[in-house]
Amino acid sequence: MTAQQPLTYDAFVELAAADPAVVGLVLKGSWAHEGMTTEHSDHDLYVVLANGAATALNQFTGHRTPELDLVVLSLDEFRAAGMPGFERYALARARIVLDRLDGGIAEILAGKARLDADEAFRDAGGWLDAYANSLYRSIKNDRDGHALAARLDAADSVRFLLELLFALDRRPRPYNKYLEWELAQFPLPGWDTGTLLDAVDRVSGTADVSTQRRLFARVEAVARPAGHGAVLDGWGEDLDLMRPQ
Repeated sequence: MTAQQPLTYDAFVELAAADPAVVGLVLKGSWAHEGMTTEHSDHDLYVVLANGAATALNQFTGHRTPELDLVVLSLDEFRAAGMPGFERYALARARIVLDRLDGGIAEILAGKARLDADEAFRDAGGWLDAYANSLYRSIKNDRDGHALAARLDAADSVRFLLELLFALDRRPRPYNKYLEWELAQFPLPGWDTGTLLDAVDRVSGTADVSTQRRLFARVEAVARPAGHGAVLDGWGEDLDLMRPQ
C-alpha cells in the first residue's frame, strides 16, 4: 500500500487469510467489546504464525497506524502472551477472526481468560494484603487531617480491590475502560454491580471513610471463606480501624 492508500484492516485480513503460514488472527480492544467502539477506535490485531514459518508478513511487525495496529508473532509466543502480563485481559476478551487450528486458538484464549486455582489463590492473597494496606493508610490519613494523602491511598486501594475481586473469581482484571462493560456482561458472583461501582466511584473520588469501611466489611466476608483469613488476621488490632465503627 502507498502512503496515499494506507493498509486497512479488511485488506490486511484478506492478505493474511491467504497466507498458509497464518494459523490465527485475533482481534483485541474496543472492536472485541460490543458497543465500545468510537470514531477513534483502531483495529488491534494479533497475527499468529506457525512456529518456524517463513512469510512475507513479518514485514508488518510493529505496524501501527490510526486504522490498524499489528502484532506478528509465532504460535509459541502467542501462547505465552500475557501469561502473566498486562495483555492477559485483552486476550481473554479478544475475538477470533481466523482459527486454522480446529479450535486451538480458541482454547489458548480460554486459558488466558481463566486463572488456575493456585495462581488465583496466591494472587488474591497478595492483592488482599495490598488493599488492606492502602485502605488502612487512607483512613489514618483522613483521621490525621491529610486529605490529599487519604484520597490518593483510597484510589490505590480501589486498584488493589478490583484485582482481588477478579482474582477471587479466577479472572484477569479488566482495564479501567472496560470495567463497567465487563461487569455488565459478566457480573462478579455475590456482588451487586451497581452497588460495587457506586462504592468504587465514591471511594476513589472522595475517600469517604464510612464507604471504605462498609466495603471492607463486605470484602472480609468473602475473603475469609475463600481461605484468606490469615492475611486479614495478620493485621491484628489494626483491623478495628478498617471495620465499620
